[in-house]
Amino acid sequence: MSAAIEVEDLVKVYAPRQEQPVRAVDGLSFSIAPGAIFGLLGPNGAGKTTTLRILTTLARATSGRARVAGFDVAAAPLEVRRRISVVIQEHAADLLLSARDNLVTYARFHGLGGAALRRRADEVLGRLGLTEVASRKVQDLSGGYRRRVQVAKIFMVETPVVFLDEFSTGMDPILKRSVMGLLRAEASKGRTIVLTTQILSEAEDLCDDILIVDRGRQVARGDVNALKLLQGGVYEVAVTFDVLPEGIEQELAALRPLRLHVAGSTVAMALREPERRVLALVTELAARGRVLRVEVGGATLEDVFIELTTRRELP
Repeated sequence: MSAAIEVEDLVKVYAPRQEQPVRAVDGLSFSIAPGAIFGLLGPNGAGKTTTLRILTTLARATSGRARVAGFDVAAAPLEVRRRISVVIQEHAADLLLSARDNLVTYARFHGLGGAALRRRADEVLGRLGLTEVASRKVQDLSGGYRRRVQVAKIFMVETPVVFLDEFSTGMDPILKRSVMGLLRAEASKGRTIVLTTQILSEAEDLCDDILIVDRGRQVARGDVNALKLLQGGVYEVAVTFDVLPEGIEQELAALRPLRLHVAGSTVAMALREPERRVLALVTELAARGRVLRVEVGGATLEDVFIELTTRRELP
């Protein structure tokens, strides 16, 4: 099998009664190599979750075709389901089962059992910080813990393809970093991981292949470095003052930066300006007060995302 996932001219049209049809997915075509961590990114309503629902056999495409692990998602949905693990936002864990029983039941559906299964459940519960709540019903857990139970399921089995929709929702930074490490380890074993996220730093850290979509269509594809090259001339500037100069946020907003954020005594912004002008601006800022730290760098994935999805007119 040359590709873990193949998508060709995929279209999904929703046609509510007495309303205009909506093309949630509009001619997407892409393939994903085995063992890749693939990021499907886009603003709300871009078609990401609809695409995942089609690939996981939860929705049927209006036209086009898709194959997962070598099987057509429409013609052989059961074969596809046997080969995938799925964590999609609207699908909760079984609320009436305990955290442990959720994992054990899920693994049994995939044909696992016996003492090895129980040991595996103990190991995964520990890795996801669920040991202390293992015997509690999921309905009695917080939203963050429920999400952990969902994500924990993918580590109970060894399906070749994993789909994750906003996997880190409700996770603290330490746990999220740990789970990201676990996902990298799974990919190194050859598992293909497809994820969506609104936290672009996650995609920048995790993904070795990224597709950005908007209004159901592709706007960019490549690894992080390739995507950053699309935004030449964009610079990240961060300046930390001893005391934030009065009125500086309004002055910087007048420059129409791509992004501007002020937190405490730190000003961070992204600018599309010549390098000379950026350096001159840093000098001007340094003259406004006592500067504790200055950072200047190239475009981030967030810069690329914002530029492509808010300033680009699709044909």
